[in-house]
Amino acid sequence: MTTSQKERVSVIIPARNEEANIARVVRSLADQQGILEILVVDDQSTDRTGEIVAALQAEIPLLHVLRVESLPEGWLGKTHAVACGARETTGEWLLFTDADTEHFAGSLAELLKRAEDEHVDLLSLSPGQETPTWWEKSVIPAVYGKLASLFRFADVSDPQSPVAAANGQYLLVRRAIYDSSGGHEAVKSEILEDVELARRIKSRGGKLLFLPGAQWVRTRMYHTFAEMWQGWTKNLYLLYGGNVPRMLAAVASLWFLDVLPVLAFVAACLWVALMRAGGVAMLTAVCFFLVALARQWNYGRMLPQLGFEASLANYQPVGAAILGALMLNSLRAHRATGNIEWKGRHYATKGKG
Repeated sequence: MTTSQKERVSVIIPARNEEANIARVVRSLADQQGILEILVVDDQSTDRTGEIVAALQAEIPLLHVLRVESLPEGWLGKTHAVACGARETTGEWLLFTDADTEHFAGSLAELLKRAEDEHVDLLSLSPGQETPTWWEKSVIPAVYGKLASLFRFADVSDPQSPVAAANGQYLLVRRAIYDSSGGHEAVKSEILEDVELARRIKSRGGKLLFLPGAQWVRTRMYHTFAEMWQGWTKNLYLLYGGNVPRMLAAVASLWFLDVLPVLAFVAACLWVALMRAGGVAMLTAVCFFLVALARQWNYGRMLPQLGFEASLANYQPVGAAILGALMLNSLRAHRATGNIEWKGRHYATKGKG
């Protein structure tokens, strides 16, 4: 097929049992400008993923599929899949994106132009998050609020700052610097391969641009509570750099500042109602209410900056309680058991000790 000079982006989508998502992401990419090829890397799927992609190939000429039949020792599944995909593509730019994403019309052209105008080597987005269930409304915004303080967009994008990060759900990188940094092969055993790749590129003088991406891409990361629990158990310890005191401080902050005031307010109200307590109990209830209200107001102000509706602040106490438990479980999985599970595979962690 003849291509124009503007078609310079190879899209690589790792897919392991993604029958519920794969058609949406492929179709959302098919009409994007600048795409040379779309490669779905079928990572030993046992569902209808391969069948769905094969059917889509009839209507989308740019779409190709690569079936990965094994996982070599020393590799993690997703890292191996995207590395295989990168070797099979020829674009000047590589766009690594997850199967659970949806790309809005014109997003790639706009972001590619920005990357080139600003001489960026790696552009990554934190996509908008779909949160249809109560547990997603509670936990997902809370997690991303914490991540925004750990990896500030401005710091990641500042060449003078040592902070580096990326989100593998949307990672647009120049092939030249991808190859020179060692690509995914250099981070083949890293669970947070996106963050490690960004660190390698930035340490070699590459320019990063990290942006909140709700206006360009959206995703629903998990469809069940169990998936969410497993996914964040895998990631949270690593996102905190294995810093146990910092994680424990974060848990204490969540539970004592976001959960305890609400519980204490309810208890004080019951004290007043059932025991007919006087002014001290009422003053206690008011104080705890004001603390909870201030925390919720501050949380609600932050959420729109990350692409969430401010109204999700109503779920803050529940989200804080679950996130604290998730962080402790992630700490346990990495430090105590030394083993995590994701998509049917078990990986030994480096944090046990």
